[in-house]
Amino acid sequence: MITAQVPADWPTTEEEARAVQDALRDRVVRDEPGPPPGIGHVTGVDVAYDDARDLVAAAAVVLDAATLEPVAESTAVGRVAFPYVPGLLAFRELPAVRAALAALPCPPGLVVCDGYGLAHPRRFGLASHLGVLTGLPTLGVAKNPFTFTHTDPSPARGSTAPLLAEDGEEVGVALRTRAGVKPVYVSVGHGVTLADAIAHTLALTPRYRLPETTRRADALCRRALHEAQAT
Repeated sequence: MITAQVPADWPTTEEEARAVQDALRDRVVRDEPGPPPGIGHVTGVDVAYDDARDLVAAAAVVLDAATLEPVAESTAVGRVAFPYVPGLLAFRELPAVRAALAALPCPPGLVVCDGYGLAHPRRFGLASHLGVLTGLPTLGVAKNPFTFTHTDPSPARGSTAPLLAEDGEEVGVALRTRAGVKPVYVSVGHGVTLADAIAHTLALTPRYRLPETTRRADALCRRALHEAQAT
């Protein structure tokens, strides 16, 4: 476990954070396929909070994309970098997430975030923000549709329905990863297409609703937070 530092120039107000989103949003690459599913490394990142103690723990877990076996992992713990504001959650998480990624002993390959990319009110969620800052291909797989709507995908695994903003823009998909089970919500982060983001998500969900990357990173960041709370 390493200590995550908040950069000196990190935004401290909502206005500053939204200005950063506005400045970086146009750098998102949406039309490159990125690495093919099942090849190389795929890494899950996730965070856990203790707001009472101003602590955030981030985890990065690298899997072999072909076997989904673990290759490497790292954690970082630091202070919460930004207040809770809907639409600005990336500013709470990114310093710790980047520190965890930087501590990995191998390249992360594709990074899967437990959250949103393009499927974000300002079209610049955590997955997109992380991808632009690091240059890594990223995608977001969220557990709920946030402020967006969709029709119900058919019950079969692999079925999708467009995830739609109020103006009708398609910002991602509701994807059925298990037959008859509630869908997950997939969106482009950076350096992948939506079709490839869907393919990666299906490759990462051979047994469960959530990707193996998310499941493993969630368990690891919770463990790291517990260890930090005990010190």
